[in-house]
Amino acid sequence: AVVRQRETAPFTTSAALVELLYAEIPAPARRTGGHPAKRTFQALRMEVNDELAVLRRAIPAAIDAIAVGGRVVVESYHSLEDRLVKQAFTAATRSTVPIDLPFVPEGSEPALRLVTRGAEQADDVETAANPRAASVRLRALERIAPSTTGAAR
Repeated sequence: AVVRQRETAPFTTSAALVELLYAEIPAPARRTGGHPAKRTFQALRMEVNDELAVLRRAIPAAIDAIAVGGRVVVESYHSLEDRLVKQAFTAATRSTVPIDLPFVPEGSEPALRLVTRGAEQADDVETAANPRAASVRLRALERIAPSTTGAAR
């Protein structure tokens, strides 16, 4: 529908795009999840700002920059961001020692540990005071040993 509309005339206002989206989204789908155009505008913003690529670069840079005792804390507002953060944090805290080894040799422990078990979410009290907190997921990790890559020590 968007492509067909653009073939006849370009969108000159966001209201015109909202109107088209509202007309194209089936009524049952319009009743859930907030305004029908919300996800479309979110996707446009994410693509224009290259947000996922920026996040992919920022997380390793932040992890490399922290010294022992330093923490990286990330708030993600949707599942794509949260998946990237979870994967990066899991990889950063994973042990490189073979699973079948009965002990972890000294100096082979991961240099980072997860501070949060899973993602922290706002409770009902916080969400009531701040409805925007409902979608936020918070994850954190901490450097517990010097980096072996020569970055932050």
